[in-house]
Amino acid sequence: MKSDRGFSLPTAIFLLVILALLGAFMVSLSTTQNITSAQDVQGSRAYRAARAGIEWAAFNLKAPATTCPAASTVLTIDSFSVTVACSVTTHDEGGTARYIFLVTSTATEGGAIGSLGRVERVVGTFIEF
Repeated sequence: MKSDRGFSLPTAIFLLVILALLGAFMVSLSTTQNITSAQDVQGSRAYRAARAGIEWAAFNLKAPATTCPAASTVLTIDSFSVTVACSVTTHDEGGTARYIFLVTSTATEGGAIGSLGRVERVVGTFIEF
């Protein structure tokens, strides 16, 4: 019939638009997944660098330590800037002075806070002598 002429062209254009949108969505989803995976790996590396900062502080705090080796120290571990902070408190335990050190290690890499690619992890621990 004459009224059915040209119906296949709008259908083909509609299908092409739908397929193009589906392809764009798949590319966007894949890109987001790759970025998220890379940030997860960087987060694990930052945690390990922060733990290394704690280990560094524990090594430098040898019994019978009564003071922190430094109030704050900046190290570079695996391309991360690691800031190790230490504070000490004392308490009396049956006539014996006990020293409790609070050690905090912060590993940072990337740009400013909130920027894509910035990773930061903070680890803290207590060491007692």
